Amino acid sequence: MAAYWIAHVTVTDADAYGEYAKRATGAIEAHGGEYLARAGRTVWLEGNERTRNVVIRFPSIEDAERCYYSKAYQEALSFARDAAERDLCIIEGN
Repeated sequence: MAAYWIAHVTVTDADAYGEYAKRATGAIEAHGGEYLARAGRTVWLEGNERTRNVVIRFPSIEDAERCYYSKAYQEALSFARDAAERDLCIIEGN
């Protein structure tokens, strides 16, 4: 069953976050991840609005977790830690 990363992000340092995004893409693709939505137009209906929202599909929840904890993704994530406020979850779906 497929799994999805759902990220809600407010970028505070565009240059550092850009480096994260560049590096993260390779790690995500290496684990079978496919971007379905990436920073497109958002209509916020409830909760805490974030300016950037991302949905990535993985083949399985295990692939999604392996990606997150991989050396390559963690290295990319080091650029985002002080460059954004983020909420990220993995959800299993169709």
